[in-house]
Amino acid sequence: MTTPTTLADNRIRPGAGWLPGASAIAHPNIALIKYWGKRDESLHLPVTDSLSMTLDIFPTVTTVRPDPTLDSDVVVLSDQLATPSVHARVASFLDLVRKRAGTTVHARVNTRNTVPTGAGLASSAAAFAALAVAAAAAYDLDLDRRELSRLARRGSGSACRSIYGGFVVWHAGTDDPSSYAEPVDAPALDPAMVVAIVDEHGKRVSSRDAMRRTVATSPLYPEWARHCATDLDKVRTAIASGDLDTVGRVAESNALGMHAAIAAARPPIRYLSPLTKVVLDRIVGLRRAGTGVYATIDAGPNVVALCSRRDTTAVAQALGRIADQVRVQVALPGPAAYLISEGTARSSAARPGNYSSPVTTPCSSAVPPPTVRGNGGSRPGTTFA
Repeated sequence: MTTPTTLADNRIRPGAGWLPGASAIAHPNIALIKYWGKRDESLHLPVTDSLSMTLDIFPTVTTVRPDPTLDSDVVVLSDQLATPSVHARVASFLDLVRKRAGTTVHARVNTRNTVPTGAGLASSAAAFAALAVAAAAAYDLDLDRRELSRLARRGSGSACRSIYGGFVVWHAGTDDPSSYAEPVDAPALDPAMVVAIVDEHGKRVSSRDAMRRTVATSPLYPEWARHCATDLDKVRTAIASGDLDTVGRVAESNALGMHAAIAAARPPIRYLSPLTKVVLDRIVGLRRAGTGVYATIDAGPNVVALCSRRDTTAVAQALGRIADQVRVQVALPGPAAYLISEGTARSSAARPGNYSSPVTTPCSSAVPPPTVRGNGGSRPGTTFA
């Protein structure tokens, strides 16, 4: 088994000369207190603080290899050359890394992920977190975790949270240095998430465009954003006391409030499908029957059920029986983004599927990087959506 690269001082790697390349794995995170809306587009500064849980499923594996012979970056996503828009976004991010490294050398980027892209399951968070870790190492930047979270944020806001494992809070801040993520300890919780995938197709309105329209035109948005601070305080207090029911109740209300604000945009945007609502009703039914399970939904139709680990089998079976097209995946708190050996990266990229990672419980922010193992069942896709 391959041991991921780690450093005792929580740095990705010390400055030790030029690297021929570096590979990293990062996992998506699901927000319990949502990030929706930017106050600064160029720096990706959010309107509100947010809080999420990093998953142990759906990883992105990314390799960055600087190559002095290249005239421009080469970006390959799941064995296909990136589209012009995706290429531009990745190259722009690498320019930030190169500027810090004091070089103009372009790179070859090879990425594979295992989560449906653009479907509200945080594919871009995992993608840019993995890219940030791999690129920082490949260009010999000595960055601590906070600096990496700030760097990842510049690619995709929520990517700053996937730099860490477990529960993570993103401080909105007022400028680049003050907008970063950090872990939230949860020693008294044993949480899990059951992901109910009702539609793997990319959404018609991107999160970026929907955020802009919601902030600019939705009459419900200001009130939702104002409540986020109170919601965050309640959830952090509940996490500290081990109160998963309060975490779930507040998270569900926060998510439904966000979708109400989105639906009230002019013109309206609707991410929730009829099958989404069936899944939500099933979760309410489980709760009435005595199971502590709560829903959250990012910008898409797919539902994530928060529950205790002991209830995952019952919840997964109940949601999986709704319809043939509903696919369920059980996730536990996942690891921080981490470097891996080149051989592990080739092996991981070569086989489709989930690479589920064992995580020590109870939930802690100090989740150690795991050994990667396959369990199959997920469709590879592109990233950076």
